[in-house]
This record gives sequence, structure tokens and C-alpha cells, in this order.
Amino acid sequence: MTSIKEKNIYRKIKKYSTIVIARHVGPDPDAIASQIALRDSIKNTFPSKNVYAIGASVSRFKKFGSLDKINNESINNCLLIITDVPTMERVDGIEGIKYKESIKIDHHPCDEKVCDIELVEESSTSACQIISQLIMNTPLKLNKDIASNLFLGIVSDSDRFLIKYTNLKTFKIVANLIEKSEIDFTSLYDKLYERPINEIKFHGFIAQNLEISKNGLASILITPEILKEYNVDASTPSNMINDFNYIKDILVWTFITLDEKNQIFKVNIRSRGPIINDVANSYNGGGHKFASGARCKTQEEVNNMLKDLDKVCKLYKK
Repeated sequence: MTSIKEKNIYRKIKKYSTIVIARHVGPDPDAIASQIALRDSIKNTFPSKNVYAIGASVSRFKKFGSLDKINNESINNCLLIITDVPTMERVDGIEGIKYKESIKIDHHPCDEKVCDIELVEESSTSACQIISQLIMNTPLKLNKDIASNLFLGIVSDSDRFLIKYTNLKTFKIVANLIEKSEIDFTSLYDKLYERPINEIKFHGFIAQNLEISKNGLASILITPEILKEYNVDASTPSNMINDFNYIKDILVWTFITLDEKNQIFKVNIRSRGPIINDVANSYNGGGHKFASGARCKTQEEVNNMLKDLDKVCKLYKK
């Protein structure tokens, strides 16, 4: 059954001749897949429209499709759609674009309204799950490539359906994607999980160097020198963090990556029980109860954040 918001989103898409689709900085597979899938669905439905998926490209995600290069200053009176991002501060590449109306499609909790229409479902595994539902409930078109991207976004953000907010609705949507597009879903996993040997070695470095507190907090600081030594990019740690689930001695684990160019510590946090997004909110971040991120300006902030996370682990154990 089509919701009122889904109907309104389709009407806005139908109305505008130029549509820009953006997502968060430092994208993950769900962010990239959601914006490319939505772009391709709109273009297939309305071939005469100018539809652009923008933001910094990431080499590891080229398998999902290419992003668009545009002159932002030349884009006027367009419809802006942001996916997989709760606030405008974290949207990548929209500077200079003059949009008339905006839409947010997201699954992260956020008390602030930032767009004219907001389709937010915190109970969804991913932005791709919400967009899959949007396409199925409106005249937007679906083909095998679009369904493949949506499937991979859902699989990635749900950690292969292991995350706690995976539910019956998730499986129904995935089943519909497979049935309607006839994708060979088992062969798609190579796009997500095939890795060069240097990344496997980097994975081993993380495992060997995690510091674990007596309360079950694991943490590691990853510097540019370490990334260079293993020949991996700055997005690699965040794409590995879910691999460290189900370790008996760890309740909460965090990867802290130093971004020297922007003089900031980028923090990814995961949990097997303690609620972590309250701590993330205190350090320029946020997210889900068990999967969050933060940004710290100084080493002192990082240390304070780790102390707060350790307290959360200690309280949880009690």
C-alpha cells in the first residue's frame, strides 16, 4: 500500500525536469547504491529528465555504477533528494546548487527536520530498503541493475541480515526485488566482499592491535601512515567494522581514523548490546542504537569519548 509521503515524493519527481541526488560524505555501499539506484529508476521512468547522482567517487564502489560530474553553479530550481543522511551538514557535494524543494530518504534517527518532505523509517535496515519500497509502491521502474544495487545496499547495511533491526518486512522487500527482477543474488556478493590481499593484511593488523578494556570496549587509532603502509584508503576501516562482531570479549568496538587534511578524527562505533548513539551524539555524531559514528576535533575529545563508551559498557554489564 502506497503511503501519502511516497505519493508526494513521486509527484515531486514527476514535476521537476532537473533532479539532484546526494548522500553523506565518506559513503558506504548503502549510500552509493541508494543514490545510483534511485537515479537510474527515475531516468528509466522519465527519460527526458536530467537526473544526477553526485558526490566524491570512491574507487571500491565503482561496481555499483558511475557518479555524475556537474557544474553545481549551473543547477537552478531543481529538486534535491538526499539519501542515507540525516542532516544537511553531512551531505556531500551540494555546495552552490540552487534547489527549489528537497526530499530526505533515510533510516537514521534525527529530531531535526531538514527537507520539505522526509521519508524516514528508523526501523528499516537501510536507505536502499526504503527506496525499494518507494519504487514498488509507485510507477517508478525497476530493472535488474537497479534491483542488484538495492539488494546489495540492504545486505551491506544489515550486515547480511544479522543486525537487530532486520525484520520480516526486510525479507519481504528483498523477496520482491528478487522476484520482480530475477537477479542472481548469490553472484552479487562478490561486489561486496571480494578484496585485494593488502586489505586482508590490514584486517589482520586491526585484529592484532585492538585495545580491549576490562569492560569490553575495543578501540584502535588508525593514522595516515598506517593506511599508507597497507595501501588502503581512508574508507577501508569503516567498511571492515562489522567484521568484528560476535567476539566474546568485546561489547563495543570503535575504529578511529585520523584525517590530517581536515584535522579531524572520524569515528565508527558498533555495539553488541550497550546503546551507543547517545555517546555519539555528544561528539558531533549520531546514528542507530547499535551502529553509530562521531567526529572528534582533538585527541582529548577522542579520549573522553572512549571513557564515555567504556562507562556504557560497564553499566551494561551490571
